[in-house]
Amino acid sequence: MSSCHGDTPQAGLLPNPSIQPPRPPGERPIIVAIVGPPNSGKSTLFNRLTGLRQKVANFPGVTVEHRMGKAKLKGHQEVFLVDLPGVYSLTPRAEDEQVTHDVLKGARPDFPKPDAVILILDVTNLGRNLVLAAPVLSLGLPTLILLNMADDLAQRGGKVDIAALASELKSPVALISASKGTGIDSIQQFLLGTAARLNAPPARVELPVLQDVPECRRWAAKLGKRASYRPPAPPIWTRRLDGVFLHPAAGPLIFAAILVTVFQSIFTWAKPVMDFLTLKVGTSGVWMKQILPNSPLSSLLIDGVWKGVGSVLVFLPQILLLFLFIGILEDSGYLARAALIADRTMAKFGLQGKSFIPLLSSYACAVPAIMATRVIENKRDRIATILIAPLMTCSARLPVYILLIAAFIPDTKLLGNFLSLQTATMLGLYVLGFVAAILTARILKSSILKTTGTNFVLEMPPYRWPTVQSLSLRLVDRAKVFLRRAGTVILFVTILLWIMAHLPLQGGKMPSLDHSYAASLGKAIEPLIKPLGFNWKIGIGLISSLIAREVIVSTLGTIYGIQGDEHSLGLQSALHQDLSTAGAIALLIFFAFAMQCFSTLAVVKRETGGWRWPVFQFSYMLVLAYSGSWLAFHIVQYFLR
Repeated sequence: MSSCHGDTPQAGLLPNPSIQPPRPPGERPIIVAIVGPPNSGKSTLFNRLTGLRQKVANFPGVTVEHRMGKAKLKGHQEVFLVDLPGVYSLTPRAEDEQVTHDVLKGARPDFPKPDAVILILDVTNLGRNLVLAAPVLSLGLPTLILLNMADDLAQRGGKVDIAALASELKSPVALISASKGTGIDSIQQFLLGTAARLNAPPARVELPVLQDVPECRRWAAKLGKRASYRPPAPPIWTRRLDGVFLHPAAGPLIFAAILVTVFQSIFTWAKPVMDFLTLKVGTSGVWMKQILPNSPLSSLLIDGVWKGVGSVLVFLPQILLLFLFIGILEDSGYLARAALIADRTMAKFGLQGKSFIPLLSSYACAVPAIMATRVIENKRDRIATILIAPLMTCSARLPVYILLIAAFIPDTKLLGNFLSLQTATMLGLYVLGFVAAILTARILKSSILKTTGTNFVLEMPPYRWPTVQSLSLRLVDRAKVFLRRAGTVILFVTILLWIMAHLPLQGGKMPSLDHSYAASLGKAIEPLIKPLGFNWKIGIGLISSLIAREVIVSTLGTIYGIQGDEHSLGLQSALHQDLSTAGAIALLIFFAFAMQCFSTLAVVKRETGGWRWPVFQFSYMLVLAYSGSWLAFHIVQYFLR
C-alpha cells in the first residue's frame, strides 16, 4: 500500500554545498520550489519568472537535473526559484520522484529545505492534478496553488470557484496562464508575503490521511465538486488534428514530410548566415595576420585558435535552426504524437514506448538522453536504451555532416525545391542511425537483455501555439552550450594540436607539419584507417574527435591553417586534397556509428555502475563504424570507377 502523502525513507547522499544558492552575510535568501505534474506548464512559468537568470545543474549523487533561477521582487529583493522534476505524487518510484520528495521534505543534506512552494496544476485536468495537492500541502510549507491554462478553461466552457477551492485547501489559489503571463501578479504578492513570514513557524495543514491512489482520486473528485468545478469540453481541434496525425497511414507520411522539411531548411535557410560568418571569420583572420608580427604566438592565435575555433562557429546557425524546429514540435504537442507513431515500430524491435523520449533527446545530445532513461522501470530495457542512444544523430555530428556533404555531395534537385541530393544525404544519415539503433536493440533484447513486453502509457497534451519567449530561451540556452564547448573543449584541443604540430624543434626551428608529433601520431594509425580511404591527417581528426565529435572540424581547420591553404576556413576545397568522394562517404558512415564522446561514456559508466557496459558500448560501436565505413568506401569506389 502506498501513501498519498509519499512518506518514504530517504537515501543517504553526500553533501555538496556548491549548488546551493549564495547566502549573503547576515541575510537568508528565500528559496521557493516550483512543483507540478508533467505538462502542467511548470517550466513555462519558471522561464517567465526568471528569464535568462537561470542555470541547469545536477543534484549531487544522482543524474536528476534541476534548474535554479532568480526572480526579482518589488524593492529589488531577489528570490531563488528551483524547478523540480515533474511528478504526479510524492510516493517515490523513480529517481526524479525521489529527488522532488527529498527536496520538499528537507531530506537532502546538499540542498536547503524550501521556504515555500508554488504548486502549479493544469486546471483543464483538475481532477487528476489535485491528487498532488494533498501530499504537498501536508508538508506545512507556505504554498501557493496556481491553476494554469485559465485561458483554455474559459475558451472551452469550463469553470472553477477558486475562493471555494482555497477555503477547502486552506491555501491561496489563483487562476493563471503561464504562456500568456496573466495572473502572474498573485505570484509576486505570494513571494513578498513569504519574505515577511520567513521567520514565522509554518502552519501545518491538516488533511485526511489517504492510503492508496483510488482514495486520493476520490478525495480530489469531492474537492472539485465543492469548488463547482466543471471540466472544459474536449478541444475540438485536438481531436481533429489527432485524426490526421495519428492516422495509421497518413501519420507516418506526415512525420516523414516534417523531417524532410526540417533538414532541407538547414541547408537553405541557414546558408546565407553561415556564408556571412565564414566571410567574416576569413577576413578577420587575414586582417589579424597583417597587423600581427610574424611569430609563433601569431601563428598560434591565427592558425591555431582562430582558424580552429572559427571553423566550428560557422555552423551555429544550422544547429540553432534545428533546435528551433525541435522546440516548435515539442511545445506544440506534436512530439508526443510522434512518440506514439514511433512506438508501433519500436515495439517490433523489443523496445518499450518509454524508450522513445530518451532516444528523441539523443538528437540533441546523448548525455541528457541517457540520464532521461531513469523513467524506464525495467533495468534491462533501460540498459538497452542506454546502449543504443548514441547511435541517434546528435547535434555534435551536424557540423561534420554539413561540412562533408557540402564539400562532396552535389546540390542536385531531386524534387524541385522541396528535396535536394544534399538534403536526402543528410536525412539518410539520420535514418541510418535510427535503423542501426533499433536493429541493435533487437539483437540485445533477443539475447543478453531479453525481457517481456510492457505497455506504453503516455499522456497526450493538447495542441498549443509555441510562445516566442519559450523558443527564444531554448535557443539562447543551446547557443550558450555550443559557445561554451567552442570556448573550452574545442579551444583546448586546437591549442594542444597546434603545439603538437610545431614540435619537436629541429635546430631551434619548428618542424614542418609532416615531421611533427601530430603527424607521427596520425601516421601511427594510418595503416589501420587506410582501407577506409583516410590518410594520417584524417587520422589526427579521428583521435581528437574522441573528446567531442565536432572537434574534427576544428582539427582539420587548424591543420590546413598551418599549411597555409587559402581555403582553410571553409575547409571544403582543402578536404579534396586528402579525401576522395568514396572516402568522404566512408567518413560520414564512421561518424554515424562510432562512439566519439568521452562525456557520454562517463555518463554511461555512472548510470550503469561500472565500466562493463561503457567498454562494451565503445567496442561494438567502433566495430560497427569500421566495418560500415570499409563497406561504404569499397562500394562507392567500385561504382565511381
